[in-house]
Order: sequence, then structure tokens, then C-alpha cells
Amino acid sequence: MTRVQSAAVTAAPGSPGAAVTGPRRPRSRMRMRTELAILLGPPLVLFIGFVFVPIVIAAWYSLYNWSGYGPLTDFIGLHNYGDVLSGPVFHQSLLHNVIIAVLSVLIQLPISIGLALMLNRRMRGRTGLRLAVFTPYVLSEATTAVLWLLLLEPNGFVDQFLQSVGLGGLVHQWLASTSLVLYTLFFVITWKYIGFGIVLLLAGLQGIPAELREAAAIDGATPWRITRRVTLPLLGPTVRIWIFLSVIGSMQLFDLVQIMTDGGPATASSTTVYYLYANGIQRYQFGFGSAVAVVLFIISFVFALIYQRFALRRDTAGALTRAVG
Repeated sequence: MTRVQSAAVTAAPGSPGAAVTGPRRPRSRMRMRTELAILLGPPLVLFIGFVFVPIVIAAWYSLYNWSGYGPLTDFIGLHNYGDVLSGPVFHQSLLHNVIIAVLSVLIQLPISIGLALMLNRRMRGRTGLRLAVFTPYVLSEATTAVLWLLLLEPNGFVDQFLQSVGLGGLVHQWLASTSLVLYTLFFVITWKYIGFGIVLLLAGLQGIPAELREAAAIDGATPWRITRRVTLPLLGPTVRIWIFLSVIGSMQLFDLVQIMTDGGPATASSTTVYYLYANGIQRYQFGFGSAVAVVLFIISFVFALIYQRFALRRDTAGALTRAVG
């Protein structure tokens, strides 16, 4: 009897209990909206001010023949875009970005996975090895470029080392050969950024439950079979994220190129961002440079959308499902 009366009192519209519990929903909604405004407001303002607005301004400048001085008066429409898309140097620079991106996936990824699997095991000196692998990533691009520029100069440390071990026939003009300079840059890029990939993959490996590997070992699976059937499939989301970051990073390559080769020799190491710098900044063709920036943004944005649609969709969907559940 007491429970029925208390339920009736709570549910009655005019009861004190209803007066107390009724307004809680509007208050909770207002509180949630206030929290969202406080948490999302500043990042949204920063995104609009430092990402969206510069993109719009670059697109506007790209419609003019502007040297960077004075007002925008010489409107030329899409003429800059025609020059960019029809320029052979831009095609060559874009091809260099694609080559570096493909080599990153084909060479850096297997090396990163192998080293991550090795460093994920318990062994003596593991902490020191992790530190040694990750240290190049901590160095700035300028420091890395100057360091390798000195190492690769004619009769430098690399040449002397090859001659001392009897491989003098491999000595070349590493940064002066049109056929080798891009691959030399890729070697430096791998040395610089592979530590980030290894740390990312190590985080993914540590997120795999050890019980799964132990169960597979109890069932008689060999270590290689455990790695191929258990570890690598569960590492898939991390690998896909690494590929996305690697490709986008390859499209933004500039610092090492500008310091080590200045796009040469004969544009053999030019990239799209260096092409933007050389034509937009050095030659004071800011309208043309803005057009290059917009084209590069569209290429990266389209790749991100396609990759999200076909590669990352199930990963993000699974994350959202787990978050909701």
C-alpha cells in the first residue's frame, strides 16, 4: 500500500514530487547545451579563424594576378588554375609526391611493423632501442636536413664509410644526380619519420589483448601464424591510420627538400609545396601560389574523403558503436 501511494504521489501532476522532478529535464538539456558551447566553442572559433577563413582567402586570391603588393585589381578568373594544371613542372612535382607516398607504404610500413613487433617483446635494452628509434622524429626538419646534407656531401662521411668497407663503387653524387636525389631524400625521410610510425604501431600492439595470443599458442599455433592470423588483423585499424597520415604527410613535404636540394637538380626533387613556394613566394606570384595551394588542398581533401569512405569507415563506425554501447 505504501509503495502504491508513493508512486501515485510521484506521478500526480500537482504533487510536490512532480514539481521537483518535472523541471529537471529542461535544466539538464540547458546544462548539456552550455557544456557543449563551452567545450566546442573555442575549437570551432579557432578552426574557422585558422583553417576555414585562410582557405577562403586563398581561393579568392587565386582569382587575381597579384604580386603581394597593393590591392587586388587584376582579376583573371581561373587563369591561374589553368597554368597550374597544365604546367609540366607541377605534374613532375605531384609525381614526386606520389612516388614518396607509394614508397612510404611499400617500404616504411613493413619496416615499421617489423621493428614494432620486435620492440614489443620483452628483451634486454628495449627501452634504449625505443629511444634510439624515436629520437630522429624529435629532431626538427631543419636540423635533420643540415645533418644529412653534411653527411651526404662529396667525400663526406657516407662516402668515406663506403670506401672504408670496400664499397667505394657505390659512391655517387647523392644530392646532385637527377636519378638518385629523390630516393636519397626518401631515405632521409624514412630515417626522420619512421620512429613516429613505430610508436603508433606499438600503441596499437599494446591494445591487443595478450589472452588472444596465448589462446592461439595453446591451440598449437606457431609464432609466425599467431602474428599473421591474430596480431596483424587486429593491428589493421592502426595500420590504416598510419597509411593515411603517411600519405598526407608526403603531400606536405617541404622543409627537407628546400634545405637539402632546393628542388634540384633541374627540379628532380621538387614537390608540390616546394613548387608553391618557388612560384608563389620567391617569384612574388601570390595569386598563382594561392591557386597551387587550393589545388593541393582539393587533392588532399578528396583523398581524405575517399580513404574515409572505403578504408576508415568501419573503424570509425566500430568506435562509435562501442562509445554508444
